[in-house]
Amino acid sequence: MTVITSPANPRISKLRDLHTTRGRKKSGLFLMEGIHLLEALLDAGIMPQEVYYQPDVLQRTARGRALFARLLHTSEIASRRLIEVSERVMGTLGEVQTTLGVVSVLSLDTFAPERLHARRPAKQRPALLILDNLADPGNMGTILRTALAADVDEVLLTSNCVDCYSPKVVRAAAGAHIALPIATDLSWTAIAERVAMHCANMSRVLLAEAGGKQMYYEQDLTAPFALIVGNEAHGPSEEARSLATSTIAIPLANSVESLNAAMATGIILYEAVRQARRIV
Repeated sequence: MTVITSPANPRISKLRDLHTTRGRKKSGLFLMEGIHLLEALLDAGIMPQEVYYQPDVLQRTARGRALFARLLHTSEIASRRLIEVSERVMGTLGEVQTTLGVVSVLSLDTFAPERLHARRPAKQRPALLILDNLADPGNMGTILRTALAADVDEVLLTSNCVDCYSPKVVRAAAGAHIALPIATDLSWTAIAERVAMHCANMSRVLLAEAGGKQMYYEQDLTAPFALIVGNEAHGPSEEARSLATSTIAIPLANSVESLNAAMATGIILYEAVRQARRIV
């Protein structure tokens, strides 16, 4: 079994490049850090290209020990993809202050939207979510996690969104990437085409905006619809406004101007969940 003790090792240097958007695009790879994410990958039948682990950390907990045993008994990984590293090396691979003990290297192609759609159970999912130039990694990750929990059909990202495969987004999404179809770097022409397909050419595109003309709970969210959430600081783009068929708002009291983008998205998506359960 390979053991790497120096952060200067060429393999480790290449992995550090995956902390940047440029490095991820160039290599076609990204990182997932932590025991629970690797467990979720294995449960979904997704084999990382490589797994870097720090044995001392994994041995501290029953969960870590169980995962290590599972890796050793997964022949596709144990034979050539499992690499032991020192504490110094793991510190350079991870982004959290306290090491999580394991980092998985994954191909971006594995998470192409069409592949994730094929793995999901077939059913009607009314909500299509469009993120318009979203900038904050924490918001992005939280929204992706919420979108999966609310069973959104797909998330569409405009070209100026924060990279959804950055370590901060992946950590905040807590495994959403494994099951949620996410289409990135889309033009508004491509988004309009996807909306038309999702809504069967009866486009219902709701733009979330403080001061919107209708309340979010007044909408029929049981029929196919698209929801646009705009940039945290600047709001929706002109392209978003052009595509929208109506604007919706969340009632706010006590002179509060707006809600956090992730919070607002969750409120609206879970109104769709509530309506769907009401008619079952």
